[in-house]
Amino acid sequence: MEKKGSPLSPGKKTKTNIKSIYTMRIVRKDAKTDLWMKDEVDLTLMDPLIQKYNGKKGNLIPLLQGTQDLYGWLPRRAFEKISRETGLELSEMFGVATFYAQFRLKPVGKHIIKVCHGTACHVQNAKEISEALEEALKIKDGETTEDRLFTLESVACLGCCSLAPVMMISDQTYGKLTGNESARIVKNIRLADNN
Repeated sequence: MEKKGSPLSPGKKTKTNIKSIYTMRIVRKDAKTDLWMKDEVDLTLMDPLIQKYNGKKGNLIPLLQGTQDLYGWLPRRAFEKISRETGLELSEMFGVATFYAQFRLKPVGKHIIKVCHGTACHVQNAKEISEALEEALKIKDGETTEDRLFTLESVACLGCCSLAPVMMISDQTYGKLTGNESARIVKNIRLADNN
């Protein structure tokens, strides 16, 4: 079909193949690595939380926040328990959990490393910090180490621009870093945790 001003090239006559615009890539996942399959958690820990919010208006977000406080993330079985015991729809809960950045659908490490990539940190080579940490931890941005000790995240801003480049590990801020310094900090935390 010929269209003037298609979404692919505004103002030009183009031949548009609708099928090519709406092509979706599907990635096959190995069941062994599917995190939804590994959510072995004690669901009884949620009982007081559900009792507190069951039947209350606007209970969805507090239930998700409380669940994440318990487990560090939102396991699938927790969604199912909340739905079963409160009547909230799974689709509504999942929609809220995927909309807000505060919610995690995968387990995270004991220590969450946040590398600032705001303007000041970007100019001061935050990329070097992220790359050094990825190499030292053998994970990519957004991933968690196999031992679940560290999760690595890039963030827009930590609000410590005068210390650029900056990273935060748990509640501790580290500034004026180099890639080697950031890797050394993580190594020291790992050693301390293993003792």
